[in-house]
Amino acid sequence: MEGGEIARALSLLSFPGSVVEVRAITERGMASGYFDDPAALEAAVGPLDAAGTAGIYVTLNEVNPALLSRRANRIKMHLSQKDATTADGDILRRRWFPVDIDPVRPSGVSATDGEHRAALDRAGRIAAFLSDRGWPAPVLADSGNGAHLLYRIDLPNDDAARDLVKRALEALDVMFSDGACTVDTANHNAARIWKLYGTTSRKGDCTPDRPHRKARILDAPGHTGIAGRGLLEELAASLPAPPAPRAPPARGTTDLRSWLSGHGIGIAAEKPYAGGTLFVLKECPFSDAHRDGAFAIQF
Repeated sequence: MEGGEIARALSLLSFPGSVVEVRAITERGMASGYFDDPAALEAAVGPLDAAGTAGIYVTLNEVNPALLSRRANRIKMHLSQKDATTADGDILRRRWFPVDIDPVRPSGVSATDGEHRAALDRAGRIAAFLSDRGWPAPVLADSGNGAHLLYRIDLPNDDAARDLVKRALEALDVMFSDGACTVDTANHNAARIWKLYGTTSRKGDCTPDRPHRKARILDAPGHTGIAGRGLLEELAASLPAPPAPRAPPARGTTDLRSWLSGHGIGIAAEKPYAGGTLFVLKECPFSDAHRDGAFAIQF
């Protein structure tokens, strides 16, 4: 375990005096504790990581401080059914927009070095795409198998914010997920837990081609700017809403795949979308300034 990395992660991701839940996946089930003392948290997770725990996670968003009394500055092993963990309703405010890029691979195994590099490269492309659209610099991190981008936000914990975050993640998924890497769209719930940097990601056995790796922060801006609601709304709105049901198209309807190819517009990938087909383009046909983020949909 790298104590310095854990301390850095806690100082970066949480707020002074805030309560954080630690949750760990162990051989005997789930373990959990609540902390408002970063030093106590470091001391508690050290033995867990050294013992080969599969994964150690923390809450990202602002937790109701009353939850400290559940397991105050300690980790309880082997939770019973009556031992509650943080639910969406326990979050006071959303503080982070989390983007998790994972390489496509069989379940239950760690990533190869090539898969790992592909996810980190995809994170760089996503960060560049958002930067071009006015987003602040993110926290860039290595999850152990893939890559993380964390953008500071400041939103209430309500249905509207949940739906906005979900739609924004879906937009990134449509534009950047393919057969090599995917953007996880499940990270829209407020109580989402996140890999604790400085601890090891262990999926399956550690083998030469699929090794276990420590999660770590790769880059963090000196000043973490806030991505305003408007930026999230713009990203979410970049995908058109699915059309209302209508009669099947008449004969002679344009085949978009053929039209794009016939006009020299390269297709990088295609995938189903809302009953139609979405074509991710190799480059923007209207601007030479960027390559990512251009797509066309045939419903």
